[in-house]
Amino acid sequence: MNIETSALGVLDIKDEQIYHFPKGLPGFEQETEFAVIDLEEGQFSYLQSLKTEELAFLLTDPFIFFPHYEFELPEAEAEELEIQQSVVVRAIVTLRETLEESTLNLLAPIVFNPDNKAGKQVVLHQTAYSTRQLLWTHGPVKEDPSC
Repeated sequence: MNIETSALGVLDIKDEQIYHFPKGLPGFEQETEFAVIDLEEGQFSYLQSLKTEELAFLLTDPFIFFPHYEFELPEAEAEELEIQQSVVVRAIVTLRETLEESTLNLLAPIVFNPDNKAGKQVVLHQTAYSTRQLLWTHGPVKEDPSC
């Protein structure tokens, strides 16, 4: 299937790249079908809406940058995604003016079940993780009230 994207132009998407988000993403509840598009660089991918060509999120494997990142997936979320064995975790990257200021959302990872192609953004509770964890350092990011 060919899809139009604002960042990458027209792309040929294979069925195995498509994930269903039954409840959408927070703030984008009407967006339920996304394609995961791996970039050639290897550490990053796009989560591209199949409905809205301008809607895409840059993702990465948070364990590359934060090897000790861990959380317990709530049982209700695991059941909703029908996770039996396989699970893939990604974090949304927010690019800033300089790469050194770019951040990861470790508070609300994207969890994929590659077996049934289901996905969900899971908001973690009772954790010290931030929505704006600096990508290139392990120190906490100060929250900017203007954002």
